[in-house]
Amino acid sequence: QRKERELAWQDMNMVEVIVVTTEHAKHFYDSKDVPAKIYSDSDEWEMWKQRSDPVLHIDLRRWADLMVIAPLDANTLGKIASGICDNLLTCIVRAWDLKKPLLFCPAMNTVMWEHPITATQVQTLKSFGYIEVPCIEKELICGDKGFGAMAEVSTIVEKVNECLEQPLLALPM
Repeated sequence: QRKERELAWQDMNMVEVIVVTTEHAKHFYDSKDVPAKIYSDSDEWEMWKQRSDPVLHIDLRRWADLMVIAPLDANTLGKIASGICDNLLTCIVRAWDLKKPLLFCPAMNTVMWEHPITATQVQTLKSFGYIEVPCIEKELICGDKGFGAMAEVSTIVEKVNECLEQPLLALPM
């Protein structure tokens, strides 16, 4: 949980950060600890009342030059790989401009990480042109030691900075 809070306000070459959270993710942090605008599913539905009203997931995908999904749990990984868009986060990803970088930072229990479907889902995201910031081995939240921990914040920030220094990506072939 500390890493997620730290990631939201890292100095990444003075970029503007907006946080998109899922309802379940709210369990892991206090929004008062995040010095950035936070959007969730309810924001999308409160904004949109009729045709021609702003659609938050479209506005956010237009606004962002880069997207980082950190942490990316097994549930959301499966949704993205399958094209499911049933919350604000997955709707943004589904509408994402593939010419812009999208980084994903897997984080899950070792047994989940080592399940064969996980490798298939990660490969699917990579086939879209998304960039994996690989998970690491360490003691996990559940107390197990193994692969599945989210990459260190410094590693994620370094990758963000690399992406921001490059011109927009070409569409994947």
